[in-house]
Amino acid sequence: MKAPGSTLVAAQSTMLEHGRGPGLSRPRLLWLDAARTLALAGMIVFHLIRDLELFGVLQAGTTQSGGLALSARIIAGSFLFFSGMSLILAHQSRFRAGAYAKRLLVIVLAALGVTLATFVVFPERFVFFGILHAVAFASLAGVVVLRAPFWLTGGLALGVLAVEHIWGGGLVHTPWLAWTGLSSVVPPSLDFIPVVPWIAAFLAGMATAQALQVSQVDLPIPHNRTVALLTWPGRHSLVVYLVHQPVLIGLVWLYVGGPL
Repeated sequence: MKAPGSTLVAAQSTMLEHGRGPGLSRPRLLWLDAARTLALAGMIVFHLIRDLELFGVLQAGTTQSGGLALSARIIAGSFLFFSGMSLILAHQSRFRAGAYAKRLLVIVLAALGVTLATFVVFPERFVFFGILHAVAFASLAGVVVLRAPFWLTGGLALGVLAVEHIWGGGLVHTPWLAWTGLSSVVPPSLDFIPVVPWIAAFLAGMATAQALQVSQVDLPIPHNRTVALLTWPGRHSLVVYLVHQPVLIGLVWLYVGGPL
């Protein structure tokens, strides 16, 4: 399994927010927004270190081992986990096909945008199946178990991990299917989040929301301007994900000698 690289996210990086439905006002879960914000903060720090590595400020391979490599996996897994929770929250009362299709389209277009942008800038290591691609794939698969009992969804998550352990990652072994996220034979990429085992995190998030009825979990978090500011990134994680890397790369470029 390759460590997730340059385009860790979010996904709301990437995440299907429950937000507002037609004719209804659904209160946000501030603790979930705060958790997303924390994951985004970790992602930004990791990407800053990765960008410093790409520009030669830090030694090559700095982010590929030790604590940084582990943190990359934790961050990617948390985004997928929260995305799975959000899918349940968005459709727990009823499946809103229009909202689902619109959000999925946004994620797919964002994923294609990441692929195009990285192909232009890093053609030898462009992102063909990163975190947004993984969230889109998992969102399609997740609909199948949207109304399943938590034990079935959780069992599927464990099954995916078992397949990864037994199969060694990837359901097919041909580079021609690398773009699907299902192959174990892939070209170099700044970020590769294969379906197996990463969809397990998404399913685990779904199972958790199904089991705990997360929409009813209301932690005593005050509603004030400070909290609103701290949770803003978590409420707009896809936007933060798409914007943060161009900003970081620009700042690192200036740091290493770009024109003022």
